[in-house]
Amino acid sequence: MAYYLALMEFIFALMALWLLWQAWQWYKRVRLMKWIEKEPFPQEWEAWLKRTPHYRLLPEQMRKRVKKSLRYFMETKEFRPIKTELDNEMKVIISFYACLIVLGREGECYGILQTVLIYPNVVVAPRREQNGWIVREEEALLEGESSGDTVVIAWHEARRDAYHTWPHNVIIHEFTHVLDFEDGAADGVPPLMQRSRKEWLQVVSRRYEELRERAEENRDWGEYRLIGAYAATNEAEFFAVTTELFFQRPATLKKHFPDLYGEYRAYYHLDTAALFGDLDRRLPRWPQPGD
Repeated sequence: MAYYLALMEFIFALMALWLLWQAWQWYKRVRLMKWIEKEPFPQEWEAWLKRTPHYRLLPEQMRKRVKKSLRYFMETKEFRPIKTELDNEMKVIISFYACLIVLGREGECYGILQTVLIYPNVVVAPRREQNGWIVREEEALLEGESSGDTVVIAWHEARRDAYHTWPHNVIIHEFTHVLDFEDGAADGVPPLMQRSRKEWLQVVSRRYEELRERAEENRDWGEYRLIGAYAATNEAEFFAVTTELFFQRPATLKKHFPDLYGEYRAYYHLDTAALFGDLDRRLPRWPQPGD
């Protein structure tokens, strides 16, 4: 009997400590948000944001929200430079795009993410592939990479994408992988309610399989040329690449893949076709770094 009483006391003590920790975390978040509300947004940061096509097209209310979100992100995540010097432009632009893609969602995002590693240029990483008895080892050039708690960003490529209107955006790509990791598996299916998960599998997984068949046979690409062969690597890459299109070429994605666009609109809670259209058409000549 005494054993069970002691066990119950231990469990209650653990619960009390967990509740205290949760209360402390909540208090820190509230205090930080109050500080962000009062603190003026630096003009230099605003200037960097205005060079990005997405910020330029956001309505004023959404601009205010994303600025609060990016400041919170900057204060709660570690930015660690590797072989480069860390500056505020890196932190602001990376935080902006990380927060932009979750702007329509409620609550705190990227809860498991802790660190953003920033390299000056593409990262050389070893790759090992095995096909039956054949093992191939090679080096790959990476613009970014993600795991559950860490994101790697090559700044030269990320900065180029951030200020450009083309379909690729490495920051959006890598932070999509982080969202995918939220349920512990990078499988191209982010955490979803049961009904939403069923619909997602019916649409997104089917579209991935159709792309993969075309890539394997190298025939009849048709509308899938928009998505490209790299998205056929696996379902996680398909999710990341098509999310890039959802933000960079939403009008075209909606036109050719309305079912896919609908799933992403429901997941991200954003109508990016209405917000951005196709960036290269809305902003055909956008100022680039060095202009």
